[in-house]
Amino acid sequence: MDEPLNTSSLQRFPGGQVRETLDRLEGLIVDGLKHGFFDYSIACETANGKRHIVIQAGKSYKSTIPESELPR
Repeated sequence: MDEPLNTSSLQRFPGGQVRETLDRLEGLIVDGLKHGFFDYSIACETANGKRHIVIQAGKSYKSTIPESELPR
């Protein structure tokens, strides 16, 4: 009934800002599940070849992803 999480797509990001942002998001979701509720929003914008990701989760977390870390 439960499908295993396909981690192969996540393993493409071994380090850098992408990995840090994914780890932060995972931590926020796990914390929300422990508490029994959560409400998050995620927004992304592009500027100067970089992605600015803002996670709203009670407080805001902002990450800047350099173009060199984007999947090709």
